[in-house]
Amino acid sequence: MSALIGIGLYTPAEAQRLLGVSAGKIVRWLNGHAIEGRRYAPLWTSQVDLHDGKTYLGFRDLMEVRVADAFISAGVSAIRVREAIQLAREVLGMDRPLSTDRFRTDGRDIFLRIVDRDRDGADREKLLSLFKRQYAFSEVLEPSLKGLEYDGEGAPSLWRPHGKRGSIVLDPERSFGQPIDQRSGVPTRALASAARVDGAEAAAAAFGVPVASVRRAVDFEEGLEARKAA
Repeated sequence: MSALIGIGLYTPAEAQRLLGVSAGKIVRWLNGHAIEGRRYAPLWTSQVDLHDGKTYLGFRDLMEVRVADAFISAGVSAIRVREAIQLAREVLGMDRPLSTDRFRTDGRDIFLRIVDRDRDGADREKLLSLFKRQYAFSEVLEPSLKGLEYDGEGAPSLWRPHGKRGSIVLDPERSFGQPIDQRSGVPTRALASAARVDGAEAAAAAFGVPVASVRRAVDFEEGLEARKAA
């Protein structure tokens, strides 16, 4: 399991709980599927293979699912998303390009930000159009990229579900990417479970965290449960 540090580990059910995207859809995206005799390849290959025949996601896969679902929920067909992934993969040389910081939008079209070096050695930024469709991409992409922090290569490295000022994070370097209280590193599920049994003050004392951290964890977990029940 030490090999998963920095990668994260989620089952499709856990990904559904965190993102609100059905586990069945996630499995189809990662494993491919057949409809009426036609085989559709996976949208991308998962970061994680435990060689037990089951499907798992890494943190980067989790972020890729967020953006793919945002496009499809806005009315972009899965076929178009597949085409966009393939084009972006070829241009950027990345297996999971959707969740990078390379996307730009003018509210109508969506572009990849490409940086080339000219003859004089100066970097020049170009925008490569992926779609020419009248979708409100600014409204689609911005929520799905909210709270993401990126590494030096533009890949997502940390997610704050409540935005940049939020104290709950998903960090593949800690607790296999499960939601945690950032300062203490305690999983939000553990804090919320303890609070339900013993109360927020007792849970805070047991884990050595502020009561406010426990209450934020409870709110976060209850929000996930409410979305699941909706």
